[in-house]
Amino acid sequence: MTYEIKHHLTEAVVMAYSAGTLPEAFNLLVAAHISMCDECRALVAAHEFVGGAILEDCEEIALSDDALEACFSKIETGAKDQILVPATPVSSQNENSVLPQPLQDYVGGDLDAVKWRKVGGGVQQAILRTSKEATVRLLRIPGGCEVPDHGHHGTEMTLVLQGAFRDEFSEFRAGDVEICDADVEHTPIALEGEDCICLAATDARLKFAGFLPKIAQPFLRI
Repeated sequence: MTYEIKHHLTEAVVMAYSAGTLPEAFNLLVAAHISMCDECRALVAAHEFVGGAILEDCEEIALSDDALEACFSKIETGAKDQILVPATPVSSQNENSVLPQPLQDYVGGDLDAVKWRKVGGGVQQAILRTSKEATVRLLRIPGGCEVPDHGHHGTEMTLVLQGAFRDEFSEFRAGDVEICDADVEHTPIALEGEDCICLAATDARLKFAGFLPKIAQPFLRI
């Protein structure tokens, strides 16, 4: 599937992803995006190449006798808690799939496998299980529906998988990524037509302006 992507990952995000320093939630979003975006996938590969070259020039350090056993133990423990996302995934899903392959590995299939939960106003969400440093969820927003005005206590990254939305800053379609920080306040609105399906990762709670969203926030874990 070909995407006309206009909004890409930042250099800082690509560098952190390549270095393995992103929380799992953001790691999943980046992996999903680069499986859709040739440009960002090539940029990740370039950073990984540079990182490999740096490692080759590093001075060797002696390991403890139990280093290998400890490494395998951590891998085994981590595998029980999360699905490991390959560093540079290549899109291999069916042409008719909505969810990129890295995301399908978490959901257990495509869109019909998602366990949606209503959050009000026709919007549905499905929170995916990841490590505690950040949260990632799938959002299903009916065409024409408005997400309540909100700001951010931290970083929010949103990847469009189907449909489109707009806010005060731009319009985002399938494959596009919007990155917001504590300085951004916006009101996303799904464009008329098909439902807008997004993957959103946050490392802090949102700052809602309205009274009702503030009341519902603890229950919806937003």
